[in-house]
Amino acid sequence: MISNQSPMAKQAYPIFALLLAMWLVQLVDMIIPFDFNRFGLLPRTISGLPGIALMPFLHAGWGHLISNTIPLAILLGLTVASRHQAWPVITVIVIGGGVLLWCFGRSAYHIGASGLVFGLIAYLITVGVREKHIISAGIALLVGFLFGTTLVTGVIPSFGSAISWDGHLMGAISGTLVGVKTSKPAGRLTR
Repeated sequence: MISNQSPMAKQAYPIFALLLAMWLVQLVDMIIPFDFNRFGLLPRTISGLPGIALMPFLHAGWGHLISNTIPLAILLGLTVASRHQAWPVITVIVIGGGVLLWCFGRSAYHIGASGLVFGLIAYLITVGVREKHIISAGIALLVGFLFGTTLVTGVIPSFGSAISWDGHLMGAISGTLVGVKTSKPAGRLTR
């Protein structure tokens, strides 16, 4: 049987599934009187280890979920459209950012997909700059334009805040490291 679906359409299913899972977890969290957020990442504790993988699916409410869903959908789409092996890269950014946060983060429960958002922003910018490829550079410029201010202000320490600036920072560090490791530096701009 021959499939009429484009490769991009096939890549869109995992994006939709990931976002749907985040929304379903929030819906279940709203319906069932159980604190799912205690499965978030709690640095330097054994009980916080599952949060490395679960953190992106847990949110502090609908507003938090919506504020992560929109940029995450855009960034996942850009990553999947521009990179051949996007999903392993995305997985490594999540795990890398989570491990860094578990090792160096503030002692508080960290939840939400914003660490992945910051990781993808840093990854796309790093790859675009290193490869000097027109498409990669264009994506880096677009990402920088759309999310540049957020990238800078989101990683500045704001002690006493409920926002996980350290989760943002560790996500960005992870994305940068993955971008350096997976991209090939180019000498001049190419198509």
